[in-house]
Amino acid sequence: MYRHRVMISAAVAAAAVGFVPVTAQAAGPSADPGRAATATSPAPAAGSAKDAAVRDLAAQQAKAKADATARSAASAGARQGEYFDVFMGAVNSNAHSVGLATSASTDLTNSFVAYDIDWGDGTIDREYGPAGTNVYVNHRYAEVGAHKITITATDTYHKVSATTTQDIVLDGSEFTPHTPTRLLDTRDGTGTGAPAGRPVAPYTTTRVKIAGNGGIPAGVTAVALNITATNASSGGHVIAYASGTKQPATSNVNFVAGQTVPNLAIVPVGEDGYVELANRSEGPVDLIADVTGYFTRSAASGYTSVKPSRLVDTRTGLGAAAGPVAGRTTFGVQVAGQGGLPAAGVTAVALNITATGPKGSGHLTAFPSGQQAPSTSSVNFTAGQTVANAVIVPVGPDGKINIRNGAWDPADVIVDVTGYYSADGKAAYLPMEPERRFDSRTGTWPLAGQDYHYETMWTSGRALEAVVLNLTVTNTQGSGHLAVAPDPSTVADRIAGKAVRPTPPDSSVLNWTKGATVSNLVQASTGTSGVVDIWNRGWEPTDLIVDIFGTYEKN
Repeated sequence: MYRHRVMISAAVAAAAVGFVPVTAQAAGPSADPGRAATATSPAPAAGSAKDAAVRDLAAQQAKAKADATARSAASAGARQGEYFDVFMGAVNSNAHSVGLATSASTDLTNSFVAYDIDWGDGTIDREYGPAGTNVYVNHRYAEVGAHKITITATDTYHKVSATTTQDIVLDGSEFTPHTPTRLLDTRDGTGTGAPAGRPVAPYTTTRVKIAGNGGIPAGVTAVALNITATNASSGGHVIAYASGTKQPATSNVNFVAGQTVPNLAIVPVGEDGYVELANRSEGPVDLIADVTGYFTRSAASGYTSVKPSRLVDTRTGLGAAAGPVAGRTTFGVQVAGQGGLPAAGVTAVALNITATGPKGSGHLTAFPSGQQAPSTSSVNFTAGQTVANAVIVPVGPDGKINIRNGAWDPADVIVDVTGYYSADGKAAYLPMEPERRFDSRTGTWPLAGQDYHYETMWTSGRALEAVVLNLTVTNTQGSGHLAVAPDPSTVADRIAGKAVRPTPPDSSVLNWTKGATVSNLVQASTGTSGVVDIWNRGWEPTDLIVDIFGTYEKN
């Protein structure tokens, strides 16, 4: 048995007409069980980016005609052929592509125009059309970043030409690893500007400076933060979002009183270089934010997903010495050349790290080899708890990372890999406003044990590599874990009755016990089918919530 919901946004639907806005305005979730998601802002209408290009083009044409009329009025008996000019309206359409409208304006009769479009990457296209008629063109770049488009229009009969240029910056962002660094700790005042520690009051926010902090440059578009809630006096959740934008109805970290809970978030950065962290609970809570990397609209490291696989399991001796990791000790993990990763060139790795069977409270810290262990945390746990957390870890020059058990007591450690970043990676990140895609509490039923739910990404021809999801289980009726992998069958296969039941992967992204509410970020590969499977690997039903935060798009 399986259940699914097609994932489609206004931006993706607009792609069918050729010009699409990069950011889908969509509904976001609430972390509170039983509370429905509400729309935070309307979605842009299909074709709105194309309309913007046309409006830009029309304004340029109107000005040119007005100037020509003025010249004609100033010069009695001015002859025909007073002017010939070309105009361009360009808009970004997705991570690696741009769409433009171009047209020539002239008073030459029977003007038919050849448009030579130099995209600034060594590619030149030629298009034709009558003067005064808009010509629409899309182009896909191999690299994100800044490009100069030059259009030379030539009247094919009168042999007159005109040229126009426009600078564009593609919307896709690539990743730069950052040594794990603490940017915020309200317990001691780090990053708050306060002389002493002070928790975040109920239903208030705290700001985290990203751009210009710790070597992070200006112009950063998104940041990878490990956000930890601790010393909570009541249950609630944390919302992370870009400064200067409306607070969404989403959640990034769920917690109960007295609990210490981390979760990875990829957060858009506001124009002022800050992100906001909101405490959505009835009591104060301390918040910690550790950075491991950031995204910019320039060439850096692209993302490549891999089939989820297990690199380390200290319970069996896989990838490390067998037996729990002793307290206050560190072990190395070979990443490059393992689990589908290349042997060289990996700058950072996307992992899911699980602590299980700990004998006491503490935390794990993942960091690049060749460096001292930073004062940050990747996974927090208490005695006897099994806790998983997604992390993005910079990789050392020898292709390894280190994991330190910061507790005084031993704990077993499991490491699963889901993807990696490299200069050769072809997928760039596109953040979107958080949207709830599925909630089994509303209009459906809990996900049964050993069953799976599948989500279909409607791509309209876009080449997706992966989607950034936050998965939450609640109302759990027993213990278990989630596993995520691309489905081998396409939507067309299902319609034709040719779909085959997938095999769940030997990995986990989220662990829970009876009665818990737990969430974790997942960078889920869409595979070749564009379908993502989410498995309940427990034996009892659980409610499942699926939220989407962005996509990785290939060139």
